[in-house]
Amino acid sequence: MAQNRHHVASSQKALMLEMKSLQDEPVEGFKITLVDESDLYNWEVAIFGPPNTHYEGGYFKARIKFPIDYPYSPPAFRFLTKMWHPNIYENGDVCISILHPPVDDPQSGELPSERWNPTQNVSVSCLVLPPSLLLSAPFPSPHPVLPSTILITRSAVGLSLRTILLSVISLLNEPNTFSPANVDASVMYRKWRDSKGKDREYIEIIRKQVVATKADAERDGVKVPVTLDEYCVRTQVPPTDDGSNLLYDDYYDDEELDDDDDDEDDDEDCCYDEDDSGTEDS
Repeated sequence: MAQNRHHVASSQKALMLEMKSLQDEPVEGFKITLVDESDLYNWEVAIFGPPNTHYEGGYFKARIKFPIDYPYSPPAFRFLTKMWHPNIYENGDVCISILHPPVDDPQSGELPSERWNPTQNVSVSCLVLPPSLLLSAPFPSPHPVLPSTILITRSAVGLSLRTILLSVISLLNEPNTFSPANVDASVMYRKWRDSKGKDREYIEIIRKQVVATKADAERDGVKVPVTLDEYCVRTQVPPTDDGSNLLYDDYYDDEELDDDDDDEDDDEDCCYDEDDSGTEDS
């Protein structure tokens, strides 16, 4: 009993910190609320389909259920909205490595390092990109680090849940067909992919589902973002300090290079090559 009370107190504290972190520094494409204000273990998630993707204009509802011993055990993520996807079961459960316990299971095709890790450190967040970039192309080209990415890097609190959210929305557009949860959807997706888009059955089902979600959005009084300007989270850059200026000093100085003289080119080269600088001088 004492151990169970310890788990409850520990997990509630962790969840309160994560909720506060996500409220203070939102993840673009998501809206997080509690199903019941008195229950920290059940979260309601609204996922907005990123612009310029097959999910554009979509309003997808899901639930995250946390175990008593969170963060030592992973939460469960289930879509409430009907989803046709290789990695989503008929009941809406998401099949993704990061939600699986970190055990060695050769039959799964997953490495323990790909599974849930309650001790994920800040360096993991450096690999996380905003979903508007993750879903805009299979392999995003190099680009300046965006404010939301930097904020995730600077905040260890809520990191694991942020990783889950961004992994789920990335998985929507880039399914894993190695071990599908929905075999029929996986076969249909591969036909679309291998035909380079000529076989449109998979995409047409997705678009029908997107259109169907508009009724849910209207009923819930939710305005779904449809442009990048509406979709992206507006954040303010925290003030820098002497002990943690690794990213801010480099990237945010470079974002203002367009207003500087040409003699600043040497500073620009420290972060970007000529093809990816995004400046007129390149």
